[in-house]
Amino acid sequence: VLDYTERRTRAALAALPDGVHTVQDVLEAAGGDLTLRLEATVRGDEITLDFRGSSPMDAGNLNCPRAVTVSAAVFGVRVLTDPDVPPSAGAHRPVTVITEAGTLLDARAPAAVAAGNVETSSRVADLVLRAFGRALGQGTMNNLTLAGESFSYYETIGGGQGATDGAPGPSGVHVAMSNTRNTPVEALELELPLRVVEYAVRRGSGGDGAFPGGDGVVRELEALEPMTYSLITERRAHAPSGSDGGADGATGRNLIDGEPVPAKATGELAPGQRIRLETPGGGGHGRA
Repeated sequence: VLDYTERRTRAALAALPDGVHTVQDVLEAAGGDLTLRLEATVRGDEITLDFRGSSPMDAGNLNCPRAVTVSAAVFGVRVLTDPDVPPSAGAHRPVTVITEAGTLLDARAPAAVAAGNVETSSRVADLVLRAFGRALGQGTMNNLTLAGESFSYYETIGGGQGATDGAPGPSGVHVAMSNTRNTPVEALELELPLRVVEYAVRRGSGGDGAFPGGDGVVRELEALEPMTYSLITERRAHAPSGSDGGADGATGRNLIDGEPVPAKATGELAPGQRIRLETPGGGGHGRA
């Protein structure tokens, strides 16, 4: 299986033009934007992904262990090459990932890494896809945690996927590194002191194009007793990019009782207060 997967991955890489592609993107940290950089080099049936030059480790928890960086990078290569090959280490053999110790993408103890797993990993995948001209999906898991005296609840929320050169992006889906299931409204309201005010597709949030990006999601919850909230989200200031003339997707928004809240935030909700997430749309492909 490993050798078979390697052969198929190498064949797909060999079909890509040789060359060097340099891109950069950012993470929206509490203290300001952090830069991620990638130089992707295709030579024959191999690819090198060089992330040196990315920001140093951060005081927050967006730091990413090298293992997570490699996993997300190989995921991006899989999407670009042959997504249907058996998932195995054979697909890793033609891929070289270079990181720099002590940076955001090769964090060392005692760096905090919780958001590196859920958010930075998504941006790593974005970099690989963007290097080869793909429209990007929402690029965040929209992590929401709520906790009171008798409960704790954590969910991630879907958004828009980027379009391709032959199809629009799907709406309201988990993108890239996110894989959690939807929590049914009935189960949520039955088990927890929450009321779901709105859960809908965020119409018009996908980027315009010959093939439009997928739309994000609106998720608004009302607290029925005192609770703490925590948000770890991305793409609130920097939109998912379109490709080949397609428009960018809409940035996301976090609100409490209609007032904007930063991408990374924690605080208290009193009974009757509402927290609302409007997740990003995907980038469009081609000029409309």
